[in-house]
Amino acid sequence: MIEKQKLDDLIKKNEKLNDIISSKPVLWFNPQKQKQQKSQSQFSFEDVLEAEQRLQRFSSYIRVAFPETESLQGIIESEIKEIPSMKKAIENEYTSELPGRIFLKCDFALPISGSIKARGGIYEVLKYAEQLAIEHRLIQYNDDYAKFNEEEFYEFFRQYKIAVGSTGNLGLSIGIMGAKLGFQVTVHMSSDAKEWKKQLLREKGVEVIEYSSDYSKAVEEGRKQAELDPMCHFIDDENSRDLFAGYAVAATRLKKQLKEENIRVDEEHPLFVYLPCGVGGGPGGVAFGLKQIYGDHVHLFFGEPTQSPCMLVGMMTGLHDEISVGDLGLSNRTEADGLAVGRASKFVGKMMEPVLSGCYTVDDEFLFKSLKLMMEREEIFMEPSAHAGVYGVISLMKEGEEYIRQNHLNMDKATHLVWSTGGNMVPLTERELMLNKKI
Repeated sequence: MIEKQKLDDLIKKNEKLNDIISSKPVLWFNPQKQKQQKSQSQFSFEDVLEAEQRLQRFSSYIRVAFPETESLQGIIESEIKEIPSMKKAIENEYTSELPGRIFLKCDFALPISGSIKARGGIYEVLKYAEQLAIEHRLIQYNDDYAKFNEEEFYEFFRQYKIAVGSTGNLGLSIGIMGAKLGFQVTVHMSSDAKEWKKQLLREKGVEVIEYSSDYSKAVEEGRKQAELDPMCHFIDDENSRDLFAGYAVAATRLKKQLKEENIRVDEEHPLFVYLPCGVGGGPGGVAFGLKQIYGDHVHLFFGEPTQSPCMLVGMMTGLHDEISVGDLGLSNRTEADGLAVGRASKFVGKMMEPVLSGCYTVDDEFLFKSLKLMMEREEIFMEPSAHAGVYGVISLMKEGEEYIRQNHLNMDKATHLVWSTGGNMVPLTERELMLNKKI
């Protein structure tokens, strides 16, 4: 816990902390964002390109192991889609006029595990599998990786274990892919993880260990247990560069999609991207990649629940993982289970210092209103946490006038991209409960 005197000093330096402590939705602009991104010695765009090439090598395996990816030729990717009816609903409900166009990045429909975590989680499992197969001379880089679907590989991987701590979606990605390859997978899940996610993992043959405390405890215990077993690879959502690289691949693919839609991104045509944020890895990877590609023409915002703003608090204070939402008296309880994280990743927070435009918070009430609106207006279902992205547009229009003016942004020609992080794995019974929830 942070001492009261230190907390008082932090509040003096950061006035918005009072609003955060009071659970009021806030929009914070990052003063450390730089015009020219400083070099990152711990991670580079070359790592992203390497990840993209590895996923391409595995595409033949993914096609045969997961037939639903056949139309995508084994590439795990989602479309972008304009949502004009939702835009009108936002204008009617929350702001009189919303200049520019709004698109949805449809990660709610990603194949295999149905969330943004599919890219990073599946990528790290595949990288580990490739490393083992190369070391034991089961395969060479120029082979057809469809061989990974053979019984010989499955039996080989049965000797090895994979472990991860998760609130849900990362666990699904790693569990589904790990078990399919043959690994013994253990997912350490926090108390806020949804029951249906735990059940689905068990059906796939994954061991699920539940904790009465939050996400950080699940990760800590998973890490400890994995360290005791030399045959176990721990996937560390707080510090993994492989996860980060897998997430960042989305940026190179988005560039192609925007080009196909004739959407320009330049000084006259700014791109705003709104990403729901938990511990930070998924949105951080995407943000890093997009900043490398578009530089000052992309404006990146992370959205978090009012009770779980760990990245916002970590970046605002500069303390990163040395402060938790509990230190501010916040509960870390939210219906956005994937965002229920009390302490942010220091690795990601430091990476985001020169990159991120800002963070904003959103209450659970909005998440369910948006969930219903999106279903009514666009016939798209996204889990509550994904709707933290939707609120970013509203927050910027309400409180971002000074930011827009200082950066000389032409909002009439802007493109707003809401990153929908999950949804299509949610069972129909759960969807009905969410759609009928009394707010």
